[in-house]
Amino acid sequence: MRIASFNINGVKARLPRLIEWLEETRPAIACLQEIKSQDEGFPRKEFEAIGYHVETHGQKGFNGVAILTDGGPAENVSRGLPGDPDDEQARFIEADFNGVHVANLYLPNGNPQPGPKFDYKLAWMERLRLHLEGLLASEKPCVVLGDFNVIPEDKDVYSVKAMASDALMQPESRDAYARLLGQGWTDALNVLNPRGGVWTFWDYQAGAWQRDHGFRIDHLLLSPECADRMSAAGVDKEYRGREKASDHAPVWVELA
Repeated sequence: MRIASFNINGVKARLPRLIEWLEETRPAIACLQEIKSQDEGFPRKEFEAIGYHVETHGQKGFNGVAILTDGGPAENVSRGLPGDPDDEQARFIEADFNGVHVANLYLPNGNPQPGPKFDYKLAWMERLRLHLEGLLASEKPCVVLGDFNVIPEDKDVYSVKAMASDALMQPESRDAYARLLGQGWTDALNVLNPRGGVWTFWDYQAGAWQRDHGFRIDHLLLSPECADRMSAAGVDKEYRGREKASDHAPVWVELA
């Protein structure tokens, strides 16, 4: 069972690339971030035509997340991260499919820091921590995945110096991410690549893709029940090099 995450950076702008990836890799569950579409404007017919069911939590112009499931609908769909009823940003959706609970997130970027955007990021991460406590307590097989906008360690970035002032690798961001792992979640890509050097994002600027100046911010966190079943995990790096690509590459985990 392949479960994948892809920050698509605008579903309408990347639709041919997204359909291509789905047909070539066929994940059972595909979680999308930055769909940049309202629910009613999401091109669901194109996904239904290739056998995927669609659940979205969108907003106009930015943010937005979606869960695509192959061959049947997701169940128990919930939209929005609990903990702040005034938060209107579409960044979180979760559901059950084929015996696995998936939580798909697009965590706030936090730049510029310091400032209100960074404060919002840290508050969001604390809300996430509290929510994930409950998921672990349920003892369900769970995968929490998406664009976390956190570079966990120095080994996860091409140049520590270049990113030193960025919100993605501030000590507070890293500490909040480490607290999630401390609950008992397994960072799938990190476990299988302990030396680092695995990137999931390459900026459009300054020839970052051509120079392999990337970093790892798209993560797959597995509950103990799923970690025991992990058979493989990886990055579909080649899709970043295709025409009109997203600046992220898809990440995936396979469960036995």
